[in-house]
Amino acid sequence: MEEKKLYVLPSLSYEYNALSPHISEELLKLHHDKHHAAYVNGANAILQKMDNARTAGTDFDPKATFKELSFHIGGHVFHSLFWGNLAPAGKGGGGNPSGTIAKIVDEEYGSFDRFRKLFSQTANSTEGSGWAALTFCKGTMRPIISQIEKHNTNVYPTFKLLMVLDVWEHAYYLDYKNDRGKFIEGFWSIVNWTEVNKRIDDILKK
Repeated sequence: MEEKKLYVLPSLSYEYNALSPHISEELLKLHHDKHHAAYVNGANAILQKMDNARTAGTDFDPKATFKELSFHIGGHVFHSLFWGNLAPAGKGGGGNPSGTIAKIVDEEYGSFDRFRKLFSQTANSTEGSGWAALTFCKGTMRPIISQIEKHNTNVYPTFKLLMVLDVWEHAYYLDYKNDRGKFIEGFWSIVNWTEVNKRIDDILKK
């Protein structure tokens, strides 16, 4: 039987110090190499446990196992998207959006400034650990902001993810302590609108 594939920690497209001062080299290394890697390893361990149980003909607790698997896969997927929608300030990161994403944000929210305010408020008011996300609903053809708890709660089924912001404490505490708002403000200097545009354009082509 062919060996089954497992999840892989993606490499970053920029150096660890490239997002400084908004995200320090130390924090980015910790976030990518430790926290994201832990979700990859956690998901792979569960998949291997399931494979072993099938081979041995043994049982496992499906409720606990699939809930934990959802958590780890969600962590892997969201972090992979997060790294992709970041870029060094002034070198692809920051500024106002253009192209398709600028058009749909203006149509839905009235202006980029209003969208930015609403997205920032969504991120800052996330209870505990979670994410703010800009999603796209093909049913209504509208961009919709969402607030996601942990990695897998309040996710809108079938909605495509255009842009995500990690507001777990591990994403900012080393640099900003408990000032989540300052971290969110810095995010707007390193958001990669080129990647966000690519995501929405790919969705609209299908």
